[in-house]
Amino acid sequence: MRSLILVRYGEIGLKGQNRRYFEKRFVKNIKMAVKSIAETEVMDRHGRAYVEFEEQDKDAVISAVTKVFGVVSLSVAIKVDNDIDVMKAEGLREIRRQIEVNGIKTFKVETKRSNKGFPMKSPEICQEIGGYIYANVEGLKVDVNNPDVTLTFEIRERTYIYCERIPGLGGMPYGTAGRGMLLLSGGIDSPVAAFLMARRGVEIEAVHFHSYPFTSDRALEKVLDLGKKLTNYMTNVKIHSVNILEIQKAINEHCPEEEMTILSRRFMMKIAERLALDYNCGALITGENIGQVASQTMEGLTVTNAAVNLPVMRPLIAYDKNEIIKIAKQIDTYETSILPFEDCCTVFLPDRVVTKPKLEKIVSSENLLDVETLISTAIENKETHIIHRGELYIPQ
Repeated sequence: MRSLILVRYGEIGLKGQNRRYFEKRFVKNIKMAVKSIAETEVMDRHGRAYVEFEEQDKDAVISAVTKVFGVVSLSVAIKVDNDIDVMKAEGLREIRRQIEVNGIKTFKVETKRSNKGFPMKSPEICQEIGGYIYANVEGLKVDVNNPDVTLTFEIRERTYIYCERIPGLGGMPYGTAGRGMLLLSGGIDSPVAAFLMARRGVEIEAVHFHSYPFTSDRALEKVLDLGKKLTNYMTNVKIHSVNILEIQKAINEHCPEEEMTILSRRFMMKIAERLALDYNCGALITGENIGQVASQTMEGLTVTNAAVNLPVMRPLIAYDKNEIIKIAKQIDTYETSILPFEDCCTVFLPDRVVTKPKLEKIVSSENLLDVETLISTAIENKETHIIHRGELYIPQ
């Protein structure tokens, strides 16, 4: 048996002359989300997307579509001809189903009449259908203010009948706001930063820094698992794995101990910027937020920013940890993020970290190093991992 969901968007409708571009990408992303579900068809009709599928795939289709950025809500709908008698009969059948499944006792009827060629106006349709249902269901009452269920008739080229609105993630279609290079650490914050930027339409590419053999293969596996989690919301994620152990050794040997963290961070930013430019990314993205750790002070972030020319997006800058954890749990990255595998920031960790670094002093220390050679060598030896909907591929 074929079933249907009606998919709604929000902000896209405000895009004026560019609206069609966003609509096409929105529908394309829905098609990608349900591609693996057999016998599923996605249609684009007059400001709505519709997904037809086999009834047994209902839960899988709803789960996939609600994870598509741009989806404000969806409804499982019945599609019928624009015939008032057919609409009345199907409306009555749906109300009886609601009584059986959910035990409703009150209802109301709403009509959205986009098709102005339909001969009856919205209030007349509501009155006609509501009266018919009321007369044919004993004990059912009308409540226009707080009903147990609202039976909606959306009249377009056909009539769509539904009762429930299932919320989506909202935002903008993925891939409509440029590309960003994410610094993916393996902790709680950076996957959440990726999710929030992707929700605004930014396509995510990532770089992960490690210090193998001081950090283990399991630490990298953890990051790749986070990438797999993120592909529930994104078409694919490319992760560049870069070893910065030689950079950390050089800093440890030639620079003040307390500057290890800030200098390492500047190298990470410089490498991320090189990769961003190579892969057509217009910004860097980090999971930093103000005051969370000693290096993330106003002064520390300023010195970090000065290492690069690309803009640095920090979507979590004003979040507290509980807010970040809440989102991490919602997107199913939290349990993976807290697995106790070491990251590169724990290597050569100083007893004391400079919290208010001066740019001139940090640059002076940096000039003691062969910056270009260290960066070029690290990039030349990177590994790239591509994850497509949970499937990992490593280019040769």
